[in-house]
Amino acid sequence: MRHLLTLALAAFATIAPLAALAQGGPLRIEITEGVIEPLPFAVPNFVPENAAAASMAAQIARVVSEDLTGTGLFREIPASAHISQVSSFSSPVQYADWKAINAQALITGAVSMDGGGRLTVKFRLYDVFAGQELGSGLQFSGTEAGWRRMAHKVADAVYSRITGEGGYFDSRVVYVSETGPKDNRRKRLAIMDYDGANLQFLTDSASIVLAPRFSPSGDRVLYTSYETGRPQIFVLDVASVGRRVLPTQGGNMAFSPRFGPNGQTVVYSMEQGGNTDLYMMNVASGQSTRLTNAPSIETAPSFSPDGSRIVFESDRSGTPQVYVMSASGGEATRISFGQGRYGTPVWSPRGDLIAFTKQSKGRFHIGVMRTDGSEERLLTASFLDEGPTWSPNGRVIMFTRETQGAQGASSLYSVDITGRNLKRVRTDGGASDPAWSPLQN
Repeated sequence: MRHLLTLALAAFATIAPLAALAQGGPLRIEITEGVIEPLPFAVPNFVPENAAAASMAAQIARVVSEDLTGTGLFREIPASAHISQVSSFSSPVQYADWKAINAQALITGAVSMDGGGRLTVKFRLYDVFAGQELGSGLQFSGTEAGWRRMAHKVADAVYSRITGEGGYFDSRVVYVSETGPKDNRRKRLAIMDYDGANLQFLTDSASIVLAPRFSPSGDRVLYTSYETGRPQIFVLDVASVGRRVLPTQGGNMAFSPRFGPNGQTVVYSMEQGGNTDLYMMNVASGQSTRLTNAPSIETAPSFSPDGSRIVFESDRSGTPQVYVMSASGGEATRISFGQGRYGTPVWSPRGDLIAFTKQSKGRFHIGVMRTDGSEERLLTASFLDEGPTWSPNGRVIMFTRETQGAQGASSLYSVDITGRNLKRVRTDGGASDPAWSPLQN
C-alpha cells in the first residue's frame, strides 16, 4: 500500500516544509530541516446512518480531527471552506472540490447504533491529489460509552496509513493528581485518556503516592505509597481498583518499581543498611534477586523492550549519571557524559533511544540519547522538567513541569522527539509523574 506521505522518522531528524506536489503524484515530507508545513486535511462531520447515532457522528469526527492536529503534523481545513458536502458514506468523492481548497487528505465516516446501544463507526481515507482511496475502509464497534475510544482508533488508523508508523491515540495515562498548597500537597493516583478525557481516581489522598507505572498489557499499575510511613510498592488492578503490596524484605524501603516486558517480573530499588541497590522480583512468587551491589544509590530502572538490558540512574561516579547493564545484573556501563546530573532514564518502546532528565546550569531538561549515550539531544528547558514517559509508538514524550515560587504547581506536558510541538496536557488540577500506557486492546 502506498503511503499518503512518507515520514523518515529518524530520532533526531527534523522536518522540512512540504514540497510542491505534481497533481496525482505521491505526497511526501522530507525530513531535513527544523520546521514542517502541516499536511492539510478535511474531515466532514461523519454521517449518522440512523437517528440514534445523530448525536455521536459530529463528536466522533471532532475527536479524530483533534487527535491529528494535536500531533503538529496535520492542519484541518475548516468546514466553512468545504465546497462538497458529504451526505452519504457511499457517495463518490468529488476530488476537484477538495483539491480546490488544497485538502491533500480527506477522511469520511459514518456512524450507526443498534437497538442494544452498540455503536459502529466506519471510515475511509482518500489521497485527494492522487484521486484514490488510501487502503480499504475500516470499521470499529463498541458501546455508546466508548465512542471516544472508537474515534481514537479511527485517528490511529489514519495516522498509521499516512506516516507509516503506529499511532498512540487509543491509550491512557496514569499520573499523580495533586491538590492543595505546595507545603501541604495531597496526592492520589488518577488515570485518563491520553488527551485528558475520562478521568478516574484510583486511590484516595490519605497518603503520598509516587511513580505509577503500567504493566505491558496496561491492566495493572505499580506505584510507591507511604501509607505505612515508609515507602512500599503496591500493584493495582486498573479494572477492579483492587491492590496489594509486593512482598519486599520487611522493614526496608522499596520504591521506583517498573514492570519487565513479560509483565511477570518487576525491577525496583531497595534501601538496606544505608545502601540502595536494584532488585528483581517475580510477581507471582515474590522471590527477589539482587542485581547491583555498589556503595552508591541505584534507582529509576527501566527495561529495554526485549528485556535483555536495564538502564538506571546511579551516583557511583560522584554525581547521578545513566548506566546500562544486563537484566541479570553484573557490570554496568556508564553512557551519560555531558555536563550536569542525569536521572529517570526510560527506554523507548522502539528500543533505539533512552529519554532522561538532566539538570545543568540551574535548568532542568528532558532529553534523549542513543542507547550507547551518543547523539544526546535536549528537547526542553525550564525551572523544573522531570520524569519522562514514552507514547506507545515512541514518537512523543510526556513529562512533569513545575512552575517556580511558593505557589508553584506541577502540570503535564508533551513534546515530540524532534523537540517540536511542546504543549500542556489537559488535566483536572495539578499533575505529576505520568506514565503512558500501551495501546489498548
